[in-house]
Amino acid sequence: MNYGKRIYIDIFWIILGAVLIGCGIAGLVDSFWSGMGGALIAVGGVRMVQQIRLRKNDEYREKIETEISDERNKFINGKAWAWAGYLFVMINAVGTIGFKILGNEQLSQYCAFAVCIIILLYWISYLFLRRKY
Repeated sequence: MNYGKRIYIDIFWIILGAVLIGCGIAGLVDSFWSGMGGALIAVGGVRMVQQIRLRKNDEYREKIETEISDERNKFINGKAWAWAGYLFVMINAVGTIGFKILGNEQLSQYCAFAVCIIILLYWISYLFLRRKY
């Protein structure tokens, strides 16, 4: 893997975060974007430290590359996504009914739309993958 180029992306996120915070201090954007800038700086900094560690520590790099390419980890990753999707649908389905009973129509609709969107995405993905495999 090429870790040298990835560090430039991390630097970009840090600079973008600083610009967003600067714009927030200047009053050009609201506090949401200032907070997003802080998050970008934090993520960029953490990722940069990881990239530097990958470049300098061969043992750590080998461990990470094994984790990325290991079939067991890929299987667990796929299962985790499947469980997360299933739980998302179930939680939103319960939320749809619960919010409807509580009289909150808007949140009930949001939950119902989320279930519809994820089921639509699942169906499209299924059709695509069925043709591919």
